[in-house]
Amino acid sequence: MPAEQFCSVKVDSTCKMAEENNFPIQSETLVHMMQSQSHSLLKQCGGVEAIAFKLRASVETGICGDKVDLENRRKVFGSNIVREKPLKTFWYFVWDAMHDFLLVVLAICAAISLLLGISTEGWKDGWSDGGGITVSILIVVLVTAASDYRQSLQFQALEREKEKVFTDVLRNRRRQKICIDDLVVGDIISLSTGDQVPADGLYISGYSLLIDESSMTGESEPQHVDENKLFLFSGTKVQDGFAKMLVISVGMNTAWGHAKELLCKENCEETPMQQKLSSLAILIGNIGMCFALLTFILLMARFLKQKENLWYWSSQDFWVLIKYFSLAVTIVVVAVPEGLPLAVTLALAYAMRRMILEKALVRRLSACETMGSATCICTDKTGTLTTNQMTVLKACVGGVLWQLHASEPQFPDNVLGPLLQGLLQNNSSDVVNDGTGKQSCFGSPTEIALLRFGISLGTSVEAVRCNSQVLKVEPFNSTKKLMGTLLKLPEGKLRAHIKGASELVLDMCDTTIDADGNQVFMDERSKCELNGIISKFAHESLRTLCLAFQDIPHQSLFEKSLPREGYACLAIVGIKDPIRVGVKDAVQLCSSAGIRVIMVTGDNLTTATSVAHESGILTDGLVIDGPSFRTLSSDGRRQKLANLQVMARSSPGDKHMLVKELQAMGEIVAVTGDGTNDAPALHEADVGLAMGISGTEVAKGSADIVILDDNFSSIVNVAKFGRCIFKNIQKFVQFQLTANIAALVLNLSSTCFFGHAPLTTVQLLWINLIMDALGALALATEPPHSELMDQPPVGRKGKFISNEMWWNICAQAGYQLSVLSILQFQGKKILGLEAGNAEDILSTMIFNSFVLCQIFNEFNAREMDKVNVFHNLFGNWLFLFVVVFTLTVQVILVESLGKLANSIPLNREQWLICLSIGSFSLVVHLAVKILIILSKYIWNLKSNLNKYAMHRKEYEAIGKHCSNCNNCKV
Repeated sequence: MPAEQFCSVKVDSTCKMAEENNFPIQSETLVHMMQSQSHSLLKQCGGVEAIAFKLRASVETGICGDKVDLENRRKVFGSNIVREKPLKTFWYFVWDAMHDFLLVVLAICAAISLLLGISTEGWKDGWSDGGGITVSILIVVLVTAASDYRQSLQFQALEREKEKVFTDVLRNRRRQKICIDDLVVGDIISLSTGDQVPADGLYISGYSLLIDESSMTGESEPQHVDENKLFLFSGTKVQDGFAKMLVISVGMNTAWGHAKELLCKENCEETPMQQKLSSLAILIGNIGMCFALLTFILLMARFLKQKENLWYWSSQDFWVLIKYFSLAVTIVVVAVPEGLPLAVTLALAYAMRRMILEKALVRRLSACETMGSATCICTDKTGTLTTNQMTVLKACVGGVLWQLHASEPQFPDNVLGPLLQGLLQNNSSDVVNDGTGKQSCFGSPTEIALLRFGISLGTSVEAVRCNSQVLKVEPFNSTKKLMGTLLKLPEGKLRAHIKGASELVLDMCDTTIDADGNQVFMDERSKCELNGIISKFAHESLRTLCLAFQDIPHQSLFEKSLPREGYACLAIVGIKDPIRVGVKDAVQLCSSAGIRVIMVTGDNLTTATSVAHESGILTDGLVIDGPSFRTLSSDGRRQKLANLQVMARSSPGDKHMLVKELQAMGEIVAVTGDGTNDAPALHEADVGLAMGISGTEVAKGSADIVILDDNFSSIVNVAKFGRCIFKNIQKFVQFQLTANIAALVLNLSSTCFFGHAPLTTVQLLWINLIMDALGALALATEPPHSELMDQPPVGRKGKFISNEMWWNICAQAGYQLSVLSILQFQGKKILGLEAGNAEDILSTMIFNSFVLCQIFNEFNAREMDKVNVFHNLFGNWLFLFVVVFTLTVQVILVESLGKLANSIPLNREQWLICLSIGSFSLVVHLAVKILIILSKYIWNLKSNLNKYAMHRKEYEAIGKHCSNCNNCKV
């Protein structure tokens, strides 16, 4: 549709609403303009400023922004919320759980059993077997569905946390930070390097704006946006530069909203541990299937042997066959450990929820697991080890030393003028009035520190910025380590200002400013003096920056970039960024946990060394700078890495190379990053940790975990939670494998010797529930404790099922099989059971003892490495709830639901016997722990004796050599 025709379309209800609310421009016009990128329609509407005026906004002051204004804008143009796929209901998960193949087979068996039972025995007695199986299936389905639904709700909440992005917006002359969900049409927003464009809009002004549109268009090359190309689309990212933008489309009217509406996003990520455990579950399931098939064949063989007429089959015979078949299917159900992947999901969901409280937002599930095995953390300095609250403490201007809280030096005008331009004009931060008379600064901490230093010299930002015109800006990035601005002064001459890493800027200077403001040639002596000042500041843990300027003859000479030589050194400033409280303790905790900490920073060697000493990172290790590191060969780099603790003057490329080399050495590497250029290293690392406060949206998008408070201590907490997840899943695996082995072997052996299984279908389904859902709930949600950080990391080649776990599994399974087999074979004789229901009492006691063994074994599993299994018992109320719930249901099944559970009530003595058998598992655990401790002690003693013998031989050899020569005497 041509622009002229589009603008003259008949006003519909939305347009009438816009006119009623004094918006003389239609939402459809703005949406069409963005979708078609129509410059003619933009021109027809009067350009960017005219559209801002029609949206009741000003490019200088923003919108009014009061409650009524915001509501009107949302009513007319919509809100900046993209509709999500509706959350699956509880009944969806019930329906999904009912599609489990084995449960469907069991349901068919239950239906047939119910029909045969009722037809042969009547309603009163015939419903129990089939009804019991049906009730058990329903309970399994409901518990599974409830667990899945709960995890779905938790992951949905975490997804919403991930989507929270904040942006700088101008409202009522005030610059403020708001969530992008609160943006409205007409807002003026500020974009800088690493930001995500939060809505569709029009470019107002800016410098060197480079937009990555690959997420929208697939175009790999970044696009320049300026006065000739004004359209900015939501979902794209700012790769370089900064700009102001007018929002003209939000929410579902944006390009990103349209794209997201077509997507059906499913959170179906399966973590490496889930994949491993799924494979283990398949293996155990196949073994269980063999056991089930063997059990069925043995039962059938015995049945056919006892059957007199193989050609005559009564309904009772069919009922027996169905019973055998359902028992075999139930054995498979019990054998398949569906709880293994469920335990991972539960552990991850629990940890992710707790980690948000510990200031860590998980973006990728597998990162939780991997962080627990991390052997090395490569951390930034600024904002992670330090507070990121920077202050200029010292400065050397024209050879005069300035110090905070000291008497203010009087700089001559020809020094003060260029200095204020360098501090306040060559600066991307802003000062805004919050309406109460207080001023707030927006920008990076370094820029804000320089801004406040300039203001402290007795001027205002507005006064300096109004006195010259900015023609060109080269924004700072971590590759160049420089920022430059080209100014047009009132008298018409041009002046270039740069600031950045002291050594780099100083090398670009050939003159310096003296105390009178005169430019003096920089000879070797003066350069050494300036380097001495830089070194002095750095030894005081100050971050140093150099400011320089030069007057240039004509702008056309530098249209592409500012000059890289010929500057006059104006000032060297020392900025203090205090170490965070608790960082030194966190570093020591990492050291005791076997995790290396390497500080990677852009600061010079001296500053980096001083800060690393102060934070406890640098002990007796190696310090290297990025340029030296990248010139080494691969073998040379790996030799240095063995003892590396600090890398100074590093670039994003150096960090990426460092990660790859560490991984090649077998390390599991976690890396922190905050800048756009850190994205490759964050992506390459085993765990990428982006900073939530100082980090750009590009860095956060590439990271696995976002550290919300930018604190190194929070990173250590993430490692602790990762170890907790790994340990909890190990606990559950030990518990489930013990129960699996005992149940399978017990049923098979009893079938071989007695012709029937001791555990019925209903009983096995209840045991399956204890092993899977309830066991996972109890053991996978244990909270982390400080002792986790006293152990070395598992690493890349560590075993998931440790030797100690195999000891525990074999000992507990062996004990359970032994005692239950004794009951099965000699139970009547030992217990003196002679009544007519002796067989029923014995079967019930075997069932009851088996369940109680699992309950007490849960206590053993929760403290695999300790002798005292009751340590910190009340630290996990969910564990206690599951144990009490399981015990309560077991009592009800035995005492009140005998017909359903194929059991009969037991007397006090019989319950005490069952409890004794179950609780003796604790004694078995104690014995195993003592054996393990003794074996470790003997092994260490043997190892020390071998070392002593070897050293003694060496000593004797040296002594013999010395006694045969006359040069020395030992």
